[in-house]
Amino acid sequence: MTRNNYNGIAQQPLPSGFNATSTAAEVINGIDLTGKTAIITGGYAGIGLETAKTLVAAGASVIVPARDTEKAKKNLGGLANIKVEQMDLMDADSIDAFAQRFLESGQPLHLLINNAGIMWVPLRRDNRGYESQLSTNHLGHFRLTAKLWPALKKAGNARVVNVSSFGHHIAPFNFEDPNFEHRPYETLQGYGQSKSANNLFAVELDARAAAFGVRAYALHPGSVNHTDLGREAPIELFKQMGTHDANGNIYPEVEKQLKTLAQGAATTVWCATSPALNNIGGVYCENVDIAELDNGHIEHLMSAPETLRGVKPYAVGENEAKQLWALTEQMTGIKFNVD
Repeated sequence: MTRNNYNGIAQQPLPSGFNATSTAAEVINGIDLTGKTAIITGGYAGIGLETAKTLVAAGASVIVPARDTEKAKKNLGGLANIKVEQMDLMDADSIDAFAQRFLESGQPLHLLINNAGIMWVPLRRDNRGYESQLSTNHLGHFRLTAKLWPALKKAGNARVVNVSSFGHHIAPFNFEDPNFEHRPYETLQGYGQSKSANNLFAVELDARAAAFGVRAYALHPGSVNHTDLGREAPIELFKQMGTHDANGNIYPEVEKQLKTLAQGAATTVWCATSPALNNIGGVYCENVDIAELDNGHIEHLMSAPETLRGVKPYAVGENEAKQLWALTEQMTGIKFNVD
């Protein structure tokens, strides 16, 4: 068994037999999740919704904690074995209340998919003063995972999946000023460090939790069409990256390279269910396989989504992972004892 992925030692494609065009349904074919319970944050829109549909179709019972419960119930209407509950990732009390309700049910938790996220938003802060992308994408999910730990451990064979992004290439985690208190706010930097945090959290959680049968993963879903993730992003950012024209329209040649929702959810589903990962954890995945470590040898073009691959060493570093864990405990005010 690979005990950890410190410094990317396990970042080696398998190969898995799947690729960038594989769909969630193809990935889960032949896998029976009857009797399994999954929690999917943001499981009511975009790839989160596709993930929820896929897991339910394979027999799982799914709980979707949602800030907007009305929207969630509308989008999930008609689907059996899905329950919507109230939770806001920027509200610690809300997270604690949701987790407590689940723990009181006595159920084991087999799959925790930390899928919800925000991207490229204006400067906002939660009620503790923490920058919103960090608060939502990392701190909230760290707290949720910590609070649900007894149920994950109870499952005896559980997985935690963090939906990260190639966006972690934009910025390493800034340990000196993570909340932009002493530097000008740049939304790209905020997003990038939050995604680096998703990766580092998976690395350290897996190193601590593998002994209890709980494995953790992070992943880049790909450049996916028809999500609302970038709904608040300034169009100038897309123009700057070369994906949109002067009028704010995506170039047709770029659009045709984007993944469908079914393809975008495939790597999440693979990380959550594939037997190929039974003895591997802490890895960052993409295109339904383990990604390779990017030591500067990969050329990336935003206008060519297939080149957006690889994981940066700073996003899987042992020192960074341990430092982030300690800082996150300090920022959230909780001690995540994996024992």
